[in-house]
Amino acid sequence: MSDSTPQVPAAAPEATAKQAPAADAVKPDAPTPKPAAPKKPAAPKKPAPPAPPRLAVSPSPHAHEGSSIRGIMLDVVIALLPACFAAIWFFGWSAFWLLVVCIGTCLSAESLSRLMMRREQTIGDFSALITGILLALNLPPGLPLWQAALGSVVAIVVAKQFFGGLGYNPFNPALIGRAFLLISFAATMTSWSASNWSGIDALATATPLGVAKEALRTAAPMPAVFGGETIRRLVIGNVNGSIGETSALALLLGGIYLLVRRVITWHVPVAYLGSVAVFAAILRWVQPEASLSVPVHLLSGGLCLGAFFMATDMVTTPVTRKGLLIFGIGCGVLTMILRTVPTGAYPEGVSFAILIMNAITPLINRATRPRRFGAPRPAPKAA
Repeated sequence: MSDSTPQVPAAAPEATAKQAPAADAVKPDAPTPKPAAPKKPAAPKKPAPPAPPRLAVSPSPHAHEGSSIRGIMLDVVIALLPACFAAIWFFGWSAFWLLVVCIGTCLSAESLSRLMMRREQTIGDFSALITGILLALNLPPGLPLWQAALGSVVAIVVAKQFFGGLGYNPFNPALIGRAFLLISFAATMTSWSASNWSGIDALATATPLGVAKEALRTAAPMPAVFGGETIRRLVIGNVNGSIGETSALALLLGGIYLLVRRVITWHVPVAYLGSVAVFAAILRWVQPEASLSVPVHLLSGGLCLGAFFMATDMVTTPVTRKGLLIFGIGCGVLTMILRTVPTGAYPEGVSFAILIMNAITPLINRATRPRRFGAPRPAPKAA
């Protein structure tokens, strides 16, 4: 028996802790990323809603007709051109230099006063230009030029700028300047040089109203010169007086232009001239030998100039139609009282009549204030 050891099978080589996977082993399926969804096009932005309109809370009026201060003043300047041409035609270079000095001084005073007060310049609205023209037309042709310049400074600085400028002055600036000169320099303001084309010896050194005033003082009958020839000269302008108040025809043309352009209304001129005509007609009927005729009263002095150009000032006159009629009637009555009182100091009354009515304009506005729309009527007072 052979010794043979039992064969023990050879131990298998130890397997590595981790046996590398076969090259051809299949990995478990990894989750595949989903394809990105296509981006939707951005929706167009909606336009922002319009901003709500701003409501301007301000006093009325809210509707605007398109007119401006500059445009209105330019119309007044155009309306005054016939009177300016007539003044230069009848009084020559003296009238021309009065116009130049008054206009230049008013414009300079307006500019310098606004500059010194640190306010916005208003020289471009033509209001100072109109003040200079109106003041010059209210002056006698022989007035020294330095006095005309002084009156212009008073008209602009004292009567207008001291109150705040255009729209705040209670009195007509040109009339304030004339009243200042008439009170301060009465001798030169009441000295009249003959028109270049006058040829009337009886009126060589006085106006028709001055001759009539002297007749009233002495209780003498009215001179016979106040006939048809005098009326014709008053219409044309070939009489003595202030350089701009002699030609009624030139002033009437300017007044019609303002009415057509709707710069002024008919209320003040008609009420002013109509009240003067009625007053003069009554005096003529009561005392014919001591009274001027109605045409002479209407055409003499500064009545036409005042009725169309100074009593119609928008700033210093009432705002209602009824108030304008009252204002015009008051100016006419006061003018006739000042003209016909025998003991009066001045033969003319237009300037002071308008200034007096300027002073009571706030009272007229208050008395003629219209009732608010929809407001109940006041109950009648018990007796």
